[in-house]
Amino acid sequence: MSGPTRPPRSPRRARGAPSDPQWLGLGEASRILGVSAATIRRWSDAGRLHAFTTPGGHRRFSRSALELLLPTDRERRPALAVAGLTNDRLARAYRRTTAQTAEGGWIAALDPTDRLAFRELGRRLAIALIAHLDAGDPETRAHELSEATAVAVDYGRRGAELGLSMSDAVEGFLAFRRPFLAEAAAVARRRGFDAAEVAGLHDDADRALDRLLVATMSGHSIRRVTARRCRRKVVVE
Repeated sequence: MSGPTRPPRSPRRARGAPSDPQWLGLGEASRILGVSAATIRRWSDAGRLHAFTTPGGHRRFSRSALELLLPTDRERRPALAVAGLTNDRLARAYRRTTAQTAEGGWIAALDPTDRLAFRELGRRLAIALIAHLDAGDPETRAHELSEATAVAVDYGRRGAELGLSMSDAVEGFLAFRRPFLAEAAAVARRRGFDAAEVAGLHDDADRALDRLLVATMSGHSIRRVTARRCRRKVVVE
């Protein structure tokens, strides 16, 4: 006589399947982080939050990844310079950017000395901007931003001296701005900055870069006005 028939085993679920408790739906992810579902979608689209999409089109988020974004008990965010936002890293990012735009368009027409001078200004600007973002007290932050502003004015002034248009100067500044923001965000994600720290860093950097863009344009305009006045003086004399 044969023994009792065993019931068929239930198939094992694949690790990381949508029903796995380590993978959460949009609503649960929104509740854990305390932000709207629209914000979760935006972070996912921007690559700030890893997700996979089920065959039915629903997003699933890793619980461990969500927990990394929760606020910590530290009083202030980690320093970018310590976290890995170095001049070498930024220089590599700038080289990738200029390589994709035929060496930055107008910058390719400059002689090597002028090109090197612009890159040195970019290096000094990055140093001062990182120091501003990392400063722990308002006085130091203001001082470092003033240093960065002076470099940005010099950048605009030098561009005008070389005959660059305002749009050329702005284009050059934007070629600095985009990689800086991208690398700062990448470092913050890799070093486990929480959601509030990432948002604060982005807002601080964005405001500072807005001010530096205005300074670049002011430096360009000041040099143009000075040059016109000098030409008029020569004509009168």
